[in-house]
Amino acid sequence: MNPSADINTSWFCLRSQPRHEHIASAQLGCEPDIEVYLPRIRFRRATRHGPMWFTEALFPNYLFARFDLATCMRKVKGARGVRDIVHFGERWPTIPEHAINDLRNAVGDDQIHVIEEDLHAGEMVEIAGGAFHGLHAVISRVMPGQARVAVLLEFLGRQTTVELSRQTVVRDSDARRSVL
Repeated sequence: MNPSADINTSWFCLRSQPRHEHIASAQLGCEPDIEVYLPRIRFRRATRHGPMWFTEALFPNYLFARFDLATCMRKVKGARGVRDIVHFGERWPTIPEHAINDLRNAVGDDQIHVIEEDLHAGEMVEIAGGAFHGLHAVISRVMPGQARVAVLLEFLGRQTTVELSRQTVVRDSDARRSVL
């Protein structure tokens, strides 16, 4: 059964157990009368071992599912990874179809939006790896041909310009903001 064809189905917001959005999505995705949408982002983050790629839910601990509340509530609430269906007392708010479509347009058809690392002069970055690991700096110049950037950082009480490999810096902002 295609849930989008049934007039009784609506989109609901589900709360997952911490970091179990993908488990809940996989579990519910196996059900023929439930459609699941889990928007995710992929981005680079600074770690002790240098920049690494991470994939996380766009809305941590939340995902969306379309189903008939009267017939599927118990199945949804009992699925692995699902904590509950978002509700307020006895009111179960639905999410408009256009809101899910807008999210799909922003994130993409494959449900994963990749945050590109186009760095520009004036941006705040965090240095990942090397002697300056964990320090925050401002990009003063991008040298694309050499895959390097010049950054201005405060080190030992004074501002210093340092040239680094482009691979050792990551944008110092919340990746989710750039999608929404």
